[in-house]
This record gives sequence, C-alpha cells and structure tokens, in this order.
Amino acid sequence: MTILGALMGFLLLSGGVQSPVTPALVSAPSVQMAATAASKPVKATASYPVTLTAYNAVPEQTDSDPTVTASGAFSNPEVIAARSRDLAGELPFGTIIEIDGSNASEGTCGYSVVEPIVGYRVIADSMNARFTDRIDVLFSTDSNYTMPDGKVKNAGIVLGICDGMTVRVVGYINITNPNRVPKTQAELVKIVRGTASTIALK
Repeated sequence: MTILGALMGFLLLSGGVQSPVTPALVSAPSVQMAATAASKPVKATASYPVTLTAYNAVPEQTDSDPTVTASGAFSNPEVIAARSRDLAGELPFGTIIEIDGSNASEGTCGYSVVEPIVGYRVIADSMNARFTDRIDVLFSTDSNYTMPDGKVKNAGIVLGICDGMTVRVVGYINITNPNRVPKTQAELVKIVRGTASTIALK
C-alpha cells in the first residue's frame, strides 16, 4: 500500500474528511458559520412552486403598524417571510422554509444577487388576498445594493419578481408566543439542524 493510500485510509476511518455543507443552506454569512458547526442533514418534508417577491416593514407596504406581522411576531428582516393566503394550509405560521432559486426566471429576477441575505425564513406574515402561490421575503430598509449604473437600490427592488422558485418545508416552530421566533439566521440554522436547546421544533 502506498503512503498516500495509507494516509487516505487513516483520514476516512478517523473522520478526518468531512462532507461539505450543502450550498443552498449557507447562502448568508451568518448561516454559513452556524451550518459549518452542525453537519446533521436537513430533511425537507414538502416543497411548493412559488413566485418570490420581497417587501420592507414600512406602512406603504404593510399596514399602519409595520413592526408587527400578521402572526403577532416582530417584523425581523433577517428571518421573516410572508405567504399568500392560498398557501395558509400548506405553510401555516411557524413553518420554516428553505428557498431554492435554481430554476428562477431570468430578466425580472435578481435572486442570485440577494441570495446571501435570504437564508432560511419563518412564515410569520400574510400577503394581500390578490396574490396567490407567492412568498414575500422581508428585507431591511438598509439592505441596499449599488448597481452597475451607480444607482442604489433596496434588496427588494433588486430581487424583483422571481417565477419558477421552490420553497421547501424544513421545520416548524410554535409561534403562539412571538418571543419564540429566532432573531438571527444562526439561531434559525440551529433549530433546523436540531442543535438548538432553547427553542424546540413542534
């Protein structure tokens, strides 16, 4: 046996070689740090084809109190998403989703640009009744991008309208107590990976 073969055998048997983290689960920097620490695979329970859009927590895009979602949870742009009302049965409040943009439409969709700040999302808000089969990701009003023409645009404008998206259900949390909603992507990853001790899945 060659030295290289012996070394590879040692690394494989000792656990020195680990499989890489799935790229779709580490799109945001804070997600990457938390996911690296936990290698337990995530099992998606269901998936749905949707159109993906975005919104900001401002009265013009929500209601008179943009700080509170339809579920009663705080409008945290790091973890919150809304769903169209026709998806209420499939994606009730507290559903944790992973967004897959591998089949996203081109032209009006800037998902590849904003993907690093999407991560996992908790369904905690509801959209206007005129929309169907849609997920609306909450972005901060400070999440801005400088475009090639020098103009500064919010992440929601950059995302645009993305047809051909898929959302996968990767967990649930009980948000009857809005304080149970994770505040960061790192906390959300721990819940999905099953490594959180303080906030358990349903």
